[in-house]
Amino acid sequence: MAKLYFRYGAMNSGKSTALLQAAFNYEERGQMVLLAKPLVDTKGDRLIVSRLGVTREVDFTIGPNDDVYGEFQRHRVRVQEATGHGVACLLVDEAQFLSGDQVDDLLRIAILDSIPVMAYGIRTDFQTVAFPGSRRLLEIAHSLEELKTICRCGRKAVFNARRIGEAFVFAGDQVAIDGENVTYESLCGACYLDESKGVLASDRRRVSIS
Repeated sequence: MAKLYFRYGAMNSGKSTALLQAAFNYEERGQMVLLAKPLVDTKGDRLIVSRLGVTREVDFTIGPNDDVYGEFQRHRVRVQEATGHGVACLLVDEAQFLSGDQVDDLLRIAILDSIPVMAYGIRTDFQTVAFPGSRRLLEIAHSLEELKTICRCGRKAVFNARRIGEAFVFAGDQVAIDGENVTYESLCGACYLDESKGVLASDRRRVSIS
């Protein structure tokens, strides 16, 4: 039985680079892969962009309500007809932006079609709250692997702090794509608490409820 893999890490931990390396490894051995990413990730449009500057166009994007299992089957048939080879692996970038149902589709691909699925993403948003796709992947993936990066202080970074301009912000929509106005910095727990004055998402919820 093939497996569903979730490879996660804070921002700038090399997730996209690792995905592109995995794709290269398969293709170097003459095997076909499909690459996908959620449509909400507008950075690079249809490109997967690694922090090292390597880019590659995805085979398909995934909209908020798309049937990922059906979409995969259509592209799988296309590859088979065009090349005479089956698909050896599906690689998904920015998997945190998928819905829970779409992650379930990834599990179906792995189990029902015996095709490994490697999903890459971050666990939590800038308020330390799990993204829906990441939460479901942590629940059902066969294999979990943390990709590590370091904080500015030298410790392991685990949280993703959002900046607007030079200021850190700790309120706002869950999704804001890294770009001209919004940037992110990967921080360890101590540096995150220092920048947020020690206020975690759970504390904010208790304040808002009371």
